[in-house]
Amino acid sequence: MNAIGGYFGLELDKKNEYHSEAIRLNTGRNALEYILISRFYKKIYLPYYTCESLVEPVRKLGLLHEFYFINEKFEPIFDFSLIKEDECFLYTNYFGLKDDFIYTLKMKCANLIIDNAQAFYAEPLEHTDTFYSPRKFFGVADGAYLYTTKIIQRELEQDISYGRFAHLLRRIDVNAENGYSFFINNDKSLSNMPILRMSKLTQRMLSSIDYEDVAACRRENYNYLYIALKDLNKIDFKLNLDQVPMVYPFYTDNLTIRRILVENRVYTAQYWSNVLDWVEEDYIEYKFTTNIIHLPIDQRYSENDLRKIVTIISEQY
Repeated sequence: MNAIGGYFGLELDKKNEYHSEAIRLNTGRNALEYILISRFYKKIYLPYYTCESLVEPVRKLGLLHEFYFINEKFEPIFDFSLIKEDECFLYTNYFGLKDDFIYTLKMKCANLIIDNAQAFYAEPLEHTDTFYSPRKFFGVADGAYLYTTKIIQRELEQDISYGRFAHLLRRIDVNAENGYSFFINNDKSLSNMPILRMSKLTQRMLSSIDYEDVAACRRENYNYLYIALKDLNKIDFKLNLDQVPMVYPFYTDNLTIRRILVENRVYTAQYWSNVLDWVEEDYIEYKFTTNIIHLPIDQRYSENDLRKIVTIISEQY
């Protein structure tokens, strides 16, 4: 039986890029660094509930930063009048399911940066710096897209990424487990890299995807799990007409489910373990980190795969 979840396998065909008008860079964190440099920001507000990699460019540039909390709707608890002209505010489009809120946030938040790493299909808002991380959605090892009106006035070298694809190839040639350590090593190799242009290989791969088909599959799979598990889920995210989610977030107090899924070769990423060091146990960010299981709903899987997930979870109640 094939594994469910985890990193993506290699996908190749010849089509067009989805974000063809964006600036192509090597990583999402470097897309953030690009924004911080080009805008000359002195301070950034970041959510506690976010990936530690986003702090990397902030520290590299020696900028001030301050964390903010979110509520049970994954929305900031923050006084936006505090943001000064040389400061910025980053918001994460959680699971690709907060598009509607971002429209309202734009109206009241100055110098807004949108992290769409979990929302590849979300449209960038006009005059709003926005970046994407395609490897959260597709079988590539690196790469990022950035929308901004402020351009760095220096020539960027191009990344070379053929050495980062071992985990993708091993998943095809052997199995998911055989490539996992290479997947982890690839993640580590992306730390502290300079800002580079996206590699030719990554761009070529991202030009090979049937984006419309992927979007339809993700939406269909999400809705299947939503209908099957909504009565057991402590959070309720119903898709709007335009959203294409990264995962189905299943919030539960039954902490054995993740282990049982793994025992059945259903692999679910845990976002983000660094949060457990940043906040106390009674904060919602801590509970989201420990109790949300990110169920795969991507283009690799059919209703039969999802039925297995539903059966495993339902048996625990």
